[in-house]
Amino acid sequence: MGGMNRISDTQFQPDWLSLREPADHAARAPELLREAVSLMAPGTRVVDLGSGTGSTARAFAAAGFETMSWRFLDTDESHLQVAKARHPAADCAMCSVENVQALPLEDAGFVTTSALLDLMSAAWADALAKRLAAASIPFYAALSFDGRMEWDPGLPADSDIVQAFNRHQRGAKGGQVAMGPDAAVQTAQAFEANGFEVRLADSAWHLGPDDAALQAEFVAGVAVAAAEAGETQAESWAEARRRTVNHTALVVGHRDLLAIPDGPPAETLREPRR
Repeated sequence: MGGMNRISDTQFQPDWLSLREPADHAARAPELLREAVSLMAPGTRVVDLGSGTGSTARAFAAAGFETMSWRFLDTDESHLQVAKARHPAADCAMCSVENVQALPLEDAGFVTTSALLDLMSAAWADALAKRLAAASIPFYAALSFDGRMEWDPGLPADSDIVQAFNRHQRGAKGGQVAMGPDAAVQTAQAFEANGFEVRLADSAWHLGPDDAALQAEFVAGVAVAAAEAGETQAESWAEARRRTVNHTALVVGHRDLLAIPDGPPAETLREPRR
């Protein structure tokens, strides 16, 4: 997991994932989470792409939904070790999500991901939509960055930094041009073109002084990305921003997406739960 906030190498680490998890759980659009679960029967095999340490499964459990069977896919062995320790019944597999056709979805009744879409390309989203459409598998993708960052109080350089960060997000990642802040909309278009009914909902982070540690790490990662995109103010901006985290409110925009296939459900899906 990490999409918008896999913004520096250190932020792939479990410590970063743990730091951001409470904000992620608070931000998820509850109506989309409930609707996703309504499509699952007890025991449905859920495949989580780029699972990290299993935060998506914990978000479902925190909302009172624990009867699905999870398969976690990630390229980081340390993430999967944590995921297995916290979810012993889960099936964990080292697996790149980049090759859609190679994803182990044969027994899947549902596919999820969190904070991943903005790292992927529009071609990848279209390939995933086509594969899931062929098997009538629903798709739930949470916490895709949408380009918004708003600090209160603001600093003069905020706008320039955000523009640079968004340029970086739309750059090449893993050999593909990432969708970046356009991920939720472009993915929705890909799934709609393949016959899915798509819902989008806001899932912005709303951070305050109690989230100072998360704000500080977030600012550090944003500055690295902005500097890589050519923003010369990035270092001085980060120093100024870090001095404000104990009295600043920050909104970071995300979108959640639920794509429901047109046609009969996959074999592992049954009637919606009431």
